[in-house]
Amino acid sequence: MSASKSTRARNVFDLLLKDSPTSVTLRSKNPILLKLPRISKIAPMPKYWLISDRDKNAIGQGMNNGGLTYWISDGDDLTNIGNWKKVTANQFQSLLAAASDQFPSLPPGQQENQCHVTILVHGYNVSFQSAASFYQKLCSRLFDGPNSLGLCILYDWPSLGSILGYEPDRAHARACAGDLTDVLSMLFDWLVKKQAAAAKDPDEACKAKVSMISHSMGNYVLQKAMAAAWTRKNQPLLASLLNQLVMVAADVDNDLFDAGAPDNGDGNAIVNLTYRITALYSGRDAVLGMSAGLKHFGTRRLGRSGLAHDPPLVTQLPATDNVWNVDCSSFFPKTVSGEAIHGAYFETDGTIGLMRQILRGIDRGVLETTGTTKGKAWP
Repeated sequence: MSASKSTRARNVFDLLLKDSPTSVTLRSKNPILLKLPRISKIAPMPKYWLISDRDKNAIGQGMNNGGLTYWISDGDDLTNIGNWKKVTANQFQSLLAAASDQFPSLPPGQQENQCHVTILVHGYNVSFQSAASFYQKLCSRLFDGPNSLGLCILYDWPSLGSILGYEPDRAHARACAGDLTDVLSMLFDWLVKKQAAAAKDPDEACKAKVSMISHSMGNYVLQKAMAAAWTRKNQPLLASLLNQLVMVAADVDNDLFDAGAPDNGDGNAIVNLTYRITALYSGRDAVLGMSAGLKHFGTRRLGRSGLAHDPPLVTQLPATDNVWNVDCSSFFPKTVSGEAIHGAYFETDGTIGLMRQILRGIDRGVLETTGTTKGKAWP
């Protein structure tokens, strides 16, 4: 990754530490006003971060009519909402700015060691308790201890937590995409301003990269949110929002990134707002096999079949070179059922290690040559 390109997806939050208050009004039901006090850079920072779209004090199965709510925690059992502290949007963003500002400052040549602010979007059939447990386990493996990649934020959208709730969950996913668009749009605005500031003063360079991990139907939330953000920002070509996007067992069309495909408008937005997109898939995923056969008129799922074309189809050169996929079937033992494989990426050492190297920005050729993309558990 070139130094100039990698600067495009760096942390946008530390701009919030400026002396003068700033206000950003978003065009939706969820305006976020950023009037930020100065924050001590040596104060202890929260370990866990939550942006919730759920009702009933962030534990319900419906969307919150009052908009997004923000929460922080230092640990214990995250499935108990009592172990979270509710804060305002202003407080959340100020704390996040201060936390990311404590990351070490590294020269461009060490970008693979640069810390991340990563947003995690869960999938279908996930209650608040399941989402919180999923998040805490992933944090313990990727965002904790001496090898921590930085910090992780859970974006929790209200899936029903019921196997019978696929269609209602998909409707919730479409509706929640608007709220995630607000978050992404705010991040993009700060990113553009930060780039301008860093161009004038190198000391203003950011200390982290913004990335995202999305699972299952969470990728559909992401797809629609990124498309809306791309449109809202007038289809920018000179700045990326995300450094790394990891699409795990994605319940989206596998021709999403192909020119001429029904959802390629969304795919084009994701491509242009992201430095690198990695799709992790397995043909052994029985959950996505059902999704394709019953809900999507036979359209193959990206998380089960991989990219329809690699590289994706284009109407004219150059080719789309920032999208790739990895068949993860070999990481899962034959004892893992087809249904269990859908979530096994987050329980298996090999795929967790692969995610770590992808987020670090290790070149795909290096990952393939070193065998990082291949497991030994199957067949």
